[in-house]
Amino acid sequence: MGIEFRDDNDLSGMIPSEIGLLSSLEELSLSDNGLSGMIPSEIGLLSSLEGLYLGDNGLSGMIPSEIGLLSSLEALRLNDNDLSGMIPSEIGLLSSLEALSLISIGLSGVIPSEIGLLSSLWGLNLGRNGLSGVIPSEIGLLSSLKVLIFGDNGLSGVIPSEIGLLSSLTVLSLNVSDLSGTIPSEIGLLSSLEELYLGDNGLSGMIPSEIGLLSSLEELYLGGNGLSGVIPSEIGLLTKLTQLSMEGNNLTGLIPSELGLLNSLTYLGLDIGNFTPPIPNIFKAFLCEDSICKKPMDDFDTIPFTNYIESTSMDTNFSVTSFPSDNSSSIPPK
Repeated sequence: MGIEFRDDNDLSGMIPSEIGLLSSLEELSLSDNGLSGMIPSEIGLLSSLEGLYLGDNGLSGMIPSEIGLLSSLEALRLNDNDLSGMIPSEIGLLSSLEALSLISIGLSGVIPSEIGLLSSLWGLNLGRNGLSGVIPSEIGLLSSLKVLIFGDNGLSGVIPSEIGLLSSLTVLSLNVSDLSGTIPSEIGLLSSLEELYLGDNGLSGMIPSEIGLLSSLEELYLGGNGLSGVIPSEIGLLTKLTQLSMEGNNLTGLIPSELGLLNSLTYLGLDIGNFTPPIPNIFKAFLCEDSICKKPMDDFDTIPFTNYIESTSMDTNFSVTSFPSDNSSSIPPK
């Protein structure tokens, strides 16, 4: 059994506590309304619930710890509300959870280490909040994870080397935060990675040569850091790359001729003036303006990477069936 009141239903007021009496409820979708007030703690009584969608409302208060009682929950989406407080550690009790999206809801505090207990999780999006502290090393336990988005927070510390254990990862976005230290060489273990966003942090050191092992990579954003040294020639191995951003760093030396092997490249961000001549022939195919170079068919006003939060693999409904998954979902389709 499911309840769905969304998209221009204009529901308002609070979610009634009596909702907890619906013990057989499997899906609750109240997204895209004008609901306000707190998420009632009685939501934890819905022991059969598999999908909970409360996004795009005006809900306030904290995420109730009772949400950890929803042992059958597979998808949780609370995007775009006015919540506050921390992610409750009880979130780690949701052993069946596959998709968790808490974008832009006003969260603060640290990412709880208990998130590493979500062994079924394959989509995790905590972007556009006020989260702080370090990325917990327990993130490396999420072996099923395909999409990881922590961008646009206040996260600090280093990128944990355990991130290299996420062998199924296709999207990694850690941009627009306060991360420091070097890019771990273990990043090269992410053989399924298609999109990597590490821009606008405080990363330093050299770009690891292991980045050339990411043979499926299509978009790479390293701009706006303090990276130094030379561009590794191994980047030329990324033959599927369409967008490459390295501007706003302290890179020097020769631009490797191997960049000329990137035949699919349509966008290149690079501070050309910082490099030693000669400039590779690849630039003859681009129109360059300041540090941004694009193929002539592209519009200079359309700059990629600006704030990658919403993955195309996470639609606005954020239902489990909207993710690229090998497993069929028991959640009723929307």
